[in-house]
Amino acid sequence: MGSVPGKGYFVKNIEVKQQLKIFLLFNKLSYHKKIIYDAFVSYLGDMASVDFYIYNNDFDFFKRLILNKKDDYTHYVIIPHFLDGGESAHEIINTIPKNRLILLDKLVNGVDGEYGAVYENFEKDIYDALEQALSRLEKYHTLKIIFPEYTYHPQEILKGFYRFCRQYAFNYKVVHDIANETILEGVAYINLMENDLVILIEKILATKLKVGKNVGVVSYNETPLKKIILNGITNISTDFHMMGEKTAKLILEQSAEHVEIPFSLTIRSSL
Repeated sequence: MGSVPGKGYFVKNIEVKQQLKIFLLFNKLSYHKKIIYDAFVSYLGDMASVDFYIYNNDFDFFKRLILNKKDDYTHYVIIPHFLDGGESAHEIINTIPKNRLILLDKLVNGVDGEYGAVYENFEKDIYDALEQALSRLEKYHTLKIIFPEYTYHPQEILKGFYRFCRQYAFNYKVVHDIANETILEGVAYINLMENDLVILIEKILATKLKVGKNVGVVSYNETPLKKIILNGITNISTDFHMMGEKTAKLILEQSAEHVEIPFSLTIRSSL
């Protein structure tokens, strides 16, 4: 209900509330995906109903969900991250009417037409974040990124990492399995996965090296514990709450805008 002074009460947006029905497809559940989801549904309020699906980074399951979708959805919001098979994702996504499509978190090459998007620029984001941390990184001679060989993480992250290391003359290496890594002095590690971070910290604590002096740690995606562990872990992260809200805003405004969500760097004792 709403009201106008001197004119009484009226019912707001009945037609919009009845019309909006959203197909929301996430690649996985996580702390950060929950932030996106909560911000998304909170911003929409009672303006829409949301059917929520998860495909666990499995392209075949993703394909079945899309191709078997109902036709009565007004919008399709999709996070496109795959362990394999993603090279043909654009063909499946292109079956969705573009005026109903919003890509979330990542753009997909080959998706045509005018559609909405709220995304991270993965190559640019890691390059810019490391550049902002350059004065701290200069105490280390080598940068290593923990990037599993079999992963849904975009290869653009590695491209940005390589570009930064070459631009500023760091030795660098991709570590596929942190469990097999020997921790050495003068190395800063960039971590993407929470499980790998636990293993990395355990291995560092088993040495006499001092975090932030002899060995560095930079972690992707903020969590409350990262403010405490090792007296604070340096963090690079996108704004997941903004991502959820911007996506809902595109739906309510019927917009085909492409919105790049900014990355931020939080320097803490681990670097």
